[in-house]
Amino acid sequence: MLHPTSPPVLLTADSQGKITEFPELEAVGMSNGHYHLPQPDDFIPLPEGSELFSLPGRLPVGWDPRENEPVLLDENPNRKGQPVRAVAAFMAPAYTSVFNCGYQTQPAAPTLPLFAYTAVGWHDGSFWVTAFRSDPDKRQDHSQYDQKTVVRKTGKKLKANRNNRLIQHLGKCCLTYGCPAARNYFLDRWEAPLPTSPECNARCIGCISLQPTGVCSATQDRITFVPTAREISDLAVPHLMQAENPIVSFGQGCEGEPLLQADVLQAAIVQIRSKTSRGTINLNSNSSLPDSIAKLAEAGLDSLRVSLNSVQEIYYTRYYRPKGYTFADVKQSIRIMKENNRFVSLNYFVLPGVTDSVEEFETLCRFITSCKPDLIQLRNLNMDPEWYLNILKFPKDSVSMGIHRWLQSLKESFPDLQFGYFNPQTVQPLSSE
Repeated sequence: MLHPTSPPVLLTADSQGKITEFPELEAVGMSNGHYHLPQPDDFIPLPEGSELFSLPGRLPVGWDPRENEPVLLDENPNRKGQPVRAVAAFMAPAYTSVFNCGYQTQPAAPTLPLFAYTAVGWHDGSFWVTAFRSDPDKRQDHSQYDQKTVVRKTGKKLKANRNNRLIQHLGKCCLTYGCPAARNYFLDRWEAPLPTSPECNARCIGCISLQPTGVCSATQDRITFVPTAREISDLAVPHLMQAENPIVSFGQGCEGEPLLQADVLQAAIVQIRSKTSRGTINLNSNSSLPDSIAKLAEAGLDSLRVSLNSVQEIYYTRYYRPKGYTFADVKQSIRIMKENNRFVSLNYFVLPGVTDSVEEFETLCRFITSCKPDLIQLRNLNMDPEWYLNILKFPKDSVSMGIHRWLQSLKESFPDLQFGYFNPQTVQPLSSE
């Protein structure tokens, strides 16, 4: 992986969003509210398809190499007396953050929208981010999409399936929100989404499809109906039979919790498998209902991806705010899948300073030993970092290992455990004894 030959410098933005480098200071990272000077090998070139954000109400913090300490900029360095904003990167899929952007929040600053905010700097004519590629799979890379082709194929499939509400819903996800999974469905390849549930039994603080008024905007609309098993099957079967490396997944960002529609999912899985054995049927879930998981595993569910912000129950509960289930139910669902020789991934939300804290690492090691997941997906937490830390009441003096060391320690401790970003396209469950 390419790294800069010298430290990238600080980026700032004016009130109109114009971004400028400030060579006198180096780019700073943040972890659990503390400023850090990233090392050159923490940086990679800004991935294609990423975005840069100027952060309202956040003053940029850079690193003074002469004094060897962080420095706050409280005005535009290029226009004295004018306001200035911090700059962060929202990275393309398959990349995991090492540090958040360094900034200081001003009084009455708005809550940041539901994105991840990675530290970014400028070096040798290019943007650089503190991150690493966590999955070589190109299924959601920017280079894999030609928008004209997406629009043409989406229109054709929508026209041919006017009476299938689920396919029509995915048309909006594809054309309005640019959902990569929806785009891949209409391009007849890889992983296709199967949203099913308008309801949820958790009240996740960072839910991207439902937010209370006055907090921050949801990034997409939630599905408003429950598709029939026939509608699901009519979408899934052709995709599994024809697509390259096919997988279909219940549980998407545009819905609540799919386990609340377990009877529909069960009927759909049975219909799908009566017509094709090809590909993988996956469930992205909070895994709150073990009995429903058992029913779906028996019906033919191949894999389960369990969403987790933390494996420490106190922080899990403060984020998910579960209704009618506990963290023990989540662990039991994983064990049921493993007892049925099915594949289990952890959709593990990464936030520097929390994920790589010593306490979280030690608890995760015990969790892995007990529940035996097959894969950890290293997904960036899409949420205002300070809001998240305040909700969790996470201790400011928590000791951080650093994301690179944390990941290396996990790999050494669990050599058979897989790491990535996406659901695996071909799952090979163990044969039953």
